[in-house]
Amino acid sequence: MKEVTMQPVTLPGLSAVKSPGAPGVGGAGFSEILSRSIAEVNGQSQEADLLVKGLAAGEHANIHETMIAMEKSGISFRMMTRVQQKVIDAYREVMRMQI
Repeated sequence: MKEVTMQPVTLPGLSAVKSPGAPGVGGAGFSEILSRSIAEVNGQSQEADLLVKGLAAGEHANIHETMIAMEKSGISFRMMTRVQQKVIDAYREVMRMQI
């Protein structure tokens, strides 16, 4: 039986983040990471839109590339909305805490 090794999953913009207590913390802050991630999702969406328009206009006939770009854009957007919901849930939980 072939042994399967698991590779760590990295999210865009999160590779420079270290734990708060780690020495040499000078990485990006949460808002910077969030802004970069939103910009990347937006870029993927714009790229997919351009490919769809090019396909519809007959500029190219590469439907595979267009469909892959659309799926990447859709998956990125769904992940971003789930992260948004998790952040909102965490904020509400913190606000419910009694001091």
